[in-house]
Amino acid sequence: MNPTISRRCFLSTLATTGASAVLAGCSSSTFSLRPGLDLLILNGMVIDGTGVAESRLDVGIRDGMIVALGNLSDANAVRTIDARGLKVVPGFIDIHSHTDLDLFKNPYAPSKVMQGVTTEVTGQDGESVAPLGGPGLEEALARFQDAYGFECPYRYMDGFFAVLESRGMTQNILSFVGLGTLRAVAVGFDDRPATAEELAAMKKAAAMAVEHGCWGASTGLEYTPGSFASEEELSTLMQAIPEKHRIYATHMRNEDNRVLEAIQEAITIARTSRSHLQVSHLKAQNKSNWPKQEVALRMLDDALASGLNVHTDRYPYVAFNTGLTNLFPLWARDGGTDKFLDRLKDPALTGRLRAEVQRKVDGLGSWDSVLISSVKNDENKKFQGKTIQAISVEESVDPYEFTVALQLRENANVGMVGFGMDEAGTEMVLAWKNAMVASDAGPRSPDDGSWPHPRAYGTFPRAIAHYQRERKVTSLPDMIRKMTALPAEVLGLNDRGVLAKGKAGDIVIFDYARIADKSLFTDPHHFPEGIPYVIINGTVVVDNGAQNTEKPGKVLRS
Repeated sequence: MNPTISRRCFLSTLATTGASAVLAGCSSSTFSLRPGLDLLILNGMVIDGTGVAESRLDVGIRDGMIVALGNLSDANAVRTIDARGLKVVPGFIDIHSHTDLDLFKNPYAPSKVMQGVTTEVTGQDGESVAPLGGPGLEEALARFQDAYGFECPYRYMDGFFAVLESRGMTQNILSFVGLGTLRAVAVGFDDRPATAEELAAMKKAAAMAVEHGCWGASTGLEYTPGSFASEEELSTLMQAIPEKHRIYATHMRNEDNRVLEAIQEAITIARTSRSHLQVSHLKAQNKSNWPKQEVALRMLDDALASGLNVHTDRYPYVAFNTGLTNLFPLWARDGGTDKFLDRLKDPALTGRLRAEVQRKVDGLGSWDSVLISSVKNDENKKFQGKTIQAISVEESVDPYEFTVALQLRENANVGMVGFGMDEAGTEMVLAWKNAMVASDAGPRSPDDGSWPHPRAYGTFPRAIAHYQRERKVTSLPDMIRKMTALPAEVLGLNDRGVLAKGKAGDIVIFDYARIADKSLFTDPHHFPEGIPYVIINGTVVVDNGAQNTEKPGKVLRS
C-alpha cells in the first residue's frame, strides 16, 4: 500500500502537478498514515453546473471539499466510488423549500435527500420560523408544543439556527425571512395599514434577521396576514435589508385571473427597493389564464432588459399545493383563524362565501380538481388523497358543505392539491433562461402519515427525466445549471453549486437512462430511481441507493 503525505504537501502538490504526481511530490519526511483523499469518484461523466458540456473527469474530496478534478486514477483514497456510466453533478439546491421545523421530527429529510437535494432554501411564501412574538405568539407556541413534543426553544432566527446545529441534520439549510411573519408579530392578523411605529419595528426585525444569517426576504401575498401589506410597505421593508442580501422572493398577490397585474406589482417593488426579484413558482393558473404564461415571461424579459435582476422558480408539475383556506376570499380570513372559523359558522355569510368559493373552484374546473392532501386528526385521514368531488359522492354530502365542515374540524389546517396548470405553460417556464427548479415542499417519509404532493419526492428527478430527457425543454447541462449553479449565483452562495476545486463536496451521482420520479398523486410515498449516490460536505449519505444515518449538514448563514 502506498504511504500517504501531509495535507499541506498534498494540496500544494495538487496545485502544481496534479493528483497523479502527489505521492511522488513530497519527501518521505512528510509521510503519515492518512490517505491523500477521503473520497475519490472515478470514471464518471462530470456536468459541472455551469451549463457547459459534460466531460470525463475524476473527482477528489478531502475534508469535505473538492480538492482535485482530472485523471486521478493513481490517487489514494479512503473510499472510492466507480461512477462509470453515470453522471456526476453538483448537489441540487432547492431554491424554494419548506424544509425547516420538520427537521425536528426527521433530521434525515429522506424524500429530499433521496432525490439529490443537498441544500434547502427555506423561509418561503412570507413565512419563516422566526421571529416569534406579537398577538399570535401564544397560539404559535402551543402549535409548536403539539407538533414536536417540546417547548419552542427559540424566538429569533439565530436561536433557530443554533437549535438545528445542536440537533444535527443531513442537509445544508439556509433561510429567508418572511415579511408576513414580521407583519404578524408587529401588526397582527388584521387588514389595516401598519402604523409608523409598527413599520419601524418590522424594518428593524428584517435587518436583524439578515444579521442572524438570513439571505433575503419572502412574501406570501395570497396568504394572511402578508396579503394585507401594501406595495409601499413591502418596498420599505426590502430597503431595510442590506443590499448584498436584498432578494425579494415573492409568492405574488395573484396567480390566476390577475397574474399579470401581480407580476407588475412584483417588478415595481423590486425596482423601487433596488432588490433582486425572484418570482416564486411562476404559473398561470386556471385554463382561461393559460395564454397569460407567455405574456408573463415577456414581462420578466422586459424587466431584465431594463436592468432589473430577475429570476423565477418552478416545480415540474401541473398541480399546486396550498392550504384549503386559499379557496376562501381574503375578507373571510381577515383577523386570523378564530375569526375565519366564526365566519364559516355564520349563516348570514353562507351564501356569499359559497358563491366566492364556487367561482374559485370553477376556475380550476370542478371539485374534482381539488384533492385533500393533509389533515391532522385521525378520523379525517380517510379523506387524504381523494378529491372533494369523490368524497362528496362517497359521503352523500354537498362539496361546499363538506369543505366548511372539514375546516371546522381541523381548525382550518387542511392541505389541498389543485390541478390548475397546463403542460405547455410548465414547459415554457422551465425552459426560460433564468428559471430554477424548486420543490415548494417540505421533507416527507413513508411512515409519517401524510399524503404529500409528489414534488416532495420527485421534483428534481422529474425535471431531468420528464422535462429534459423526454420533452427536451432544454439541454441536460442547462437543466443541471437550473438546479445548481444558477440558484447558488442568485443567493451569492460562493462555495456550492459548481463542481470545481475549492467548492464544497456536495455531489449527486445518477444514471441518466434510469433516473425517474415514482411518486404519484394517488400514491405519493415512493423514492425516485436511478440515484445511487448523494454526497453532502464530502460525506456519502445515499450509498448504493439507500440512505444512511449520517448527518453532515450545515446551517449556511449569510
